[in-house]
Formats: sequence, C-alpha cells, structure tokens
Amino acid sequence: MTALIYAAGVVVFLVGVVVSIALHECGHMIPAQRFGVKVTQFFVGFGKTLWSTQRGETEYGFKAVPLGGFVKLVGMLPPGPGDDPHAVRDSNTGLFTQLVSDARAVEYETITAEDEPRLFYKLPWYKKVVVMAGGPLVNVAIATVLFSVVIMGFGVEQPTTTVSTVSDCAISDAEAGRACTDADPLTPAREIGMEPGDRITAFDGEDVASWEELTRLIRANGGDASTIAYVRDGRTTTVPVTTSVVERLAIDDPEKVEDVGFLGVSPTFEVRREGPLFVGEVMWDTAQSTGEAIAHLPVRMVDVVKAAFGEERPEDSPISIVGASRVAGELVTVDEPTWAERAQRLLTLLASLNLFLALFNFVPLLPLDGGHIAGAVWEGARSRWARLRGKPDPGPVDVAKMLPVAYAVGILLLVMSVILIYADIVNPVRVG
Repeated sequence: MTALIYAAGVVVFLVGVVVSIALHECGHMIPAQRFGVKVTQFFVGFGKTLWSTQRGETEYGFKAVPLGGFVKLVGMLPPGPGDDPHAVRDSNTGLFTQLVSDARAVEYETITAEDEPRLFYKLPWYKKVVVMAGGPLVNVAIATVLFSVVIMGFGVEQPTTTVSTVSDCAISDAEAGRACTDADPLTPAREIGMEPGDRITAFDGEDVASWEELTRLIRANGGDASTIAYVRDGRTTTVPVTTSVVERLAIDDPEKVEDVGFLGVSPTFEVRREGPLFVGEVMWDTAQSTGEAIAHLPVRMVDVVKAAFGEERPEDSPISIVGASRVAGELVTVDEPTWAERAQRLLTLLASLNLFLALFNFVPLLPLDGGHIAGAVWEGARSRWARLRGKPDPGPVDVAKMLPVAYAVGILLLVMSVILIYADIVNPVRVG
C-alpha cells in the first residue's frame, strides 16, 4: 500500500509540473497572440515529439523530455543591420558571427511577406515585456493560489504559548541532540517548576499572544532576572525567573551564532487557518530564501558534485525534477500522514516549485525570459534617451548578438541538470 501511495504522489506531482509548464507557456502565448504575433508552436517538453495536433496556425504537443516547454514566436530575431530579412548573408568571419548569421537564416527561412507585420521584434518594447514576463508571472499566480489553498483552506501548524515539553538542561545549538549530564545546569523553566500544558501569558511584565513574541522577549532578556506568568488549571501564576545564556543561531541570519536568553520550554502546535496577509508573508519569505538559493547556485553545485561521488549531501541541496519527484513520493508516505496532510504537502511542494520557476526565469540572462525582458527594457530606455536628445529612434535591440551568451548559458544549464539528475539517483535528498 505504501509503495502505491508513493507512486501516486510522484504521478500527481509530475502532472502538476506539466500543468505548471503548460500554463507558463500560455502566459507567453496568449498575450503574444493578442498583440498580433504569429505563434507556430506550443510544446511541453523538449526533444522528440510524442504527440501533436494542429489548431489553426499553431501546433500543440508534448515532447519526450519534460524539463520545460516553449512557444515559437515568429520573428524573435531582427534582421542584421542593412540586411534584407529574406536574404540573410551566408558568408561571415568569426565563430560567433557565423552563429548569429545562421540563427537569422533559420529564423527567416519560413517567414513570408504576409508575416512581416506580425514579427515579434517589431512589437513596442513594453509589449515585449508583457509577453516575456507573462510566463513567470503565471507561475507566481499559480504559487499564490496553491499557497492560499494550503494556508487559508487546510491551515498551517503554528506554535502556541502553551508548553509542550520542559527541557532538563541548557544545551547550545552546537550540542543539540546529546543527553544531559550532571555537569549541565538545569533550565530556568525546570528550576521554577513549569510543566507541559502551562500556557504562558506574559514575560517581564509584557503580555504575549504568540510564540514569536515570547521567543523575542526571552532571547532579549539574556541572563537577567525577570518574571513569567502562566496559566495552569485555570489559575494564573506569576513567578520570578532568571534566564540562562546559551549560544543559538540568529533568527535573521542562520549563519550567525549569538548568545541569547534561554528558558527551556518548547511550544505545542495547532493547525490554524490564516488570512491573505499571512499568505503574502509566507510567499515573501519563500521568495527571499529562493532568491538566495538561486544566487548561490553555482557554489552549491560544488557540494552536489561532491555528493555525486560519495560525500554527504546537504539537506538543502539543489535537486532536479528527478529529486523533486522522489521528495513528492516521500512526502506522501513519511510519518503516515492523513490524506489531507498528503494533499497539503504536495500542494506546498508545487507552490514552492512554481515560485522557483518564476524567480529563476526572471534572471536577466538569455535564453531565460529575464534576458529578453532586459533587452526589451534596454530598448525602451535607449529609445527614450534618443528622443530626449532629438535623435532618431535606434530601433529594436538586436538580441541575436547575445546568442553566444545564450548558448553558453544553455550548455551550462544542461550540464547542471545532468549532474543534478545523477546525484538525485545515486545520493538523493531524503525527507526527514
């Protein structure tokens, strides 16, 4: 039964990925068509075509490798300076020049005179931004919907001010997990006789309504004397307490260690439905951590390479679609979750994936969407500057000149994908 649920989790996740990719490409195709651009292909996946159908002037289908998708917008590349778009030069010097020339030749070999008004490069710069940003923004919208379903519909576990456990001794984060010894001091909570079930209502004279507020007050107290109020069996008790000082990871910087006040209690958790503001906070925090992960991706790939050859793999390691699928299968089986918890975990995984896809595609490098957006914005700025100086409009930015960069980035992404897939097979990231 567990194996069947595992397989079902993987299948549901992959279907969600395919749908997310298809909707991303719709985010490009629909505005392009509205602006009059000719769209000849809409595919999910790369490589060999598995299935396709023609609808009007557009071919829709699926390809063998589900690592992305694409829409073919006719006329992405402008003709070279002084070139007839239907008579692209066929003799060039230099490898990069030849690459650009060949790309232009392929671009225009099927374009007819009737297509000329519908070429993508002829769009105003702001319409190009709308078309290219449409895909990532659809992923943001998907993530918003999924996070909203999870947080506002299912609810999320939140720590409360009710005590779950009272620690016996004060141990720093560096020693977390070891047993207490006679040399370890008792925790302040143990010294004053706190018990599981006590509900803390105030600390140092300040009322507390959340675990976050309580944590902030305790950490800021250091080793000073204070008071704590808690409710037990319906009666409120206020007692003096002197918190210990231990080393803990900083809340705003997990790489930093600091000395903070310590009481020695852990919270109970309860599932609560939250509102739109909480959804926004979760998405903002997730976007920040995702952005940092993307920025450090080249460095983190070093650890992936080491893990592929036998070293321990970090728990927060980048993963491929293969690794994400394995995680999906484990999420629906580990700790014997309920069906609601399984759905919640898969939706959260898909929401996080869509947010990653959006932010990654906004990176301003070709062939990513962000590279085309950057080119369009530069085109608008250049046109505006020329107009202010009374100069003629310099025309569209020639993105073809950046094709060598696009090829290099594409090769790099392909190599990274192969390494990640291999590492996810031989040394996968494990849930829990």
